[in-house]
Amino acid sequence: MSARDTKFAAQLRRLTVVLTFVGIQAGCNHGNSPGAPPPNDGTRYETNGSVEAVAVAPDGTTYIGGLFTYVGPVTGSGVPIDTATGNRTATFPMVKGSVFATAADGVGGWYIGGRFTYVGGVARNNIAHVLANGTLDTAWNPNASADVSALAVSGSTVYAGGNFASIGGQARNCVAALDATGNATAWNPNANSNVWALAVSGSTVYAGGLFTSIGGQMRNYIAALDASGNATAWNPNASADVFALAVSGATVYAGGNFTSIGGQTRNYIAALDATGNATAWNPNANSRVLALAVSGSTVYAGGWFTSIGGQTRNYIAALDASGNASAWNPNASSNVFALIVSGSTVYAGGEFTSIGGQTRNYIAALDATGNLAPWDPSANFRVFALALSGSTIYAGGQFTSIGGQTRNYIAALDATGNLTAWDPNANSRVFALAVSGSTVYAGGAFTGIGGQTRNYIAALDANGNAIAWNPNADAYVRALAASGSTVYAGGYFTSIGGQTRNYIAALDATGNATAWNPNANVGVLALAVSGSTVYAGGGFTAIGGQTRNYIAALDATGNATAWNPNASSNVWALAVSGSTVYAGGWFTSIGGQTRNYTAALDATGNATAWNPNASADVYTLAVSGSTVYAGGYFTSIGGQTRNYIAALDETGNATAWNPDANSYVRALAVSGRTVYAGGDFTSIGTDPLSCFAALSE
Repeated sequence: MSARDTKFAAQLRRLTVVLTFVGIQAGCNHGNSPGAPPPNDGTRYETNGSVEAVAVAPDGTTYIGGLFTYVGPVTGSGVPIDTATGNRTATFPMVKGSVFATAADGVGGWYIGGRFTYVGGVARNNIAHVLANGTLDTAWNPNASADVSALAVSGSTVYAGGNFASIGGQARNCVAALDATGNATAWNPNANSNVWALAVSGSTVYAGGLFTSIGGQMRNYIAALDASGNATAWNPNASADVFALAVSGATVYAGGNFTSIGGQTRNYIAALDATGNATAWNPNANSRVLALAVSGSTVYAGGWFTSIGGQTRNYIAALDASGNASAWNPNASSNVFALIVSGSTVYAGGEFTSIGGQTRNYIAALDATGNLAPWDPSANFRVFALALSGSTIYAGGQFTSIGGQTRNYIAALDATGNLTAWDPNANSRVFALAVSGSTVYAGGAFTGIGGQTRNYIAALDANGNAIAWNPNADAYVRALAASGSTVYAGGYFTSIGGQTRNYIAALDATGNATAWNPNANVGVLALAVSGSTVYAGGGFTAIGGQTRNYIAALDATGNATAWNPNASSNVWALAVSGSTVYAGGWFTSIGGQTRNYTAALDATGNATAWNPNASADVYTLAVSGSTVYAGGYFTSIGGQTRNYIAALDETGNATAWNPDANSYVRALAVSGRTVYAGGDFTSIGTDPLSCFAALSE
């Protein structure tokens, strides 16, 4: 791996850590801006990790490879799900951002809160109302100034908690009541910090959070508020944050980060009586409780704990009237953030990937014995909120897809955009793809794919099985190009196809290396074939028997031709159109001219007048007619602001096409009037598209 690749890998690891804590932002819009995806018809798919290779077959099948393990339909971060089938409902407005809270409106719809900016393609800041018919309530728009983390409904009033400073057209600190028009009522407890949990009982609103003052009184982390917004005398005085509340009769159950509450030592969970004192009920969890639900005399708890109610219970438990854990033990693999009960079924959301003894991605239904129900919506990331209305559950979280399938590092989508059964199941990253007839060639970091041992390179048939072709490279394959019965490979290998081949090779129909041997001195990261000429880009400074800095043309014997653009640094992308070679990379000069990160080179190796002058690295290029599509790390190119993806005309100027990705674009392919993009992005424009998108030209 080059120093530059190592640097980017480190940056991406740091970004992943940051996103784990602050939340990935995704989004949705069905507008008609240039580059917009088609409307939400259930046939758009995305992945849960970077897409680094895209190839389109003549029959319209799109093959993708990368770092993902899940491929699913684009849904946004809030989805109504049928309780019987686990399928999402046919109509719902997609949410751009994260949904932290949801509450049924009592008439078949839901209120949602979180950190989002669009719902159903309409601007909505952090709070919205989804109607029973699956559309956005366009009249109700409280427009919160920051996150909404808690919601509770009483009649026509919606109570909201979070860290906002204004909502419903008024200054309201962290808690507010909203009327049927979305305006803030006079009720104004004015909390001095975050409100993370709300529960309503009659005319009393219970609040939990990070506050130490609310309703005009000092109240540490938990309070009861009357109809005027004043704090009542009820004062459990928790020692730390309260994250969850549930009311049953005169008892208020609280979960959080506290170790004392209601005048007693209570670790992370407690029951409080009408005077605010802790009852004898004491499950004594060993870590935070984040979710609570009550059914009869049973209290269900979810959180970070691994012990509660006197028993080992991983992240989820059922507690009896004495505070002891019952035999119900789903044993989740990670944190549980949301719980609701319907009859004998408990629905759970969180960041687990197994629960009840089976694989379940982030959301599950559990029966009275703690075993899984067959219900399996399968989200691609955390589920933070659940609410039930009739036979439908609204799920909200950081996910952008519900209803997908496991696909490890490689997948295929059919001509209509739906995921196919083709599943080679690679055991590590796929960096490169090429299609020839019914065969798909894959290169990457894997050592197993298509049901066989295959080191870094493989050929896959129409069923996703590895065929006998087995070049057996000794290190990563980063680039592939197919021409007739020959497959050209580039990467970091020094042996492939049974021969010593340094970083570049040609492989025949049996998988053996041909006599063609350019012998590069450093990794080859890009390949393009035109007739008998193979263009190569990478980190090398010698190839084909000549000094060639980062880019070269190789003839049928493997020797470098006289074509010598002499780039100043790495070339990561190549595309050929007629006699013109387009190059993208990290360079600032190439073909004898100053060219920042992308250039067009003529038949002599000189840079043409085409000069988009990108602001940063170009990772991928694709050509369709007179248009060149570019993806990378740039935020301006072709004389315009263009975030990570752009279309460039024959003069090098950016066209009006502007998908506006929110992070790196690493792979591009064009078929007909559709541009396929892969990368690390989580949104395209205002659409929640994670890592893969099919964009109108």
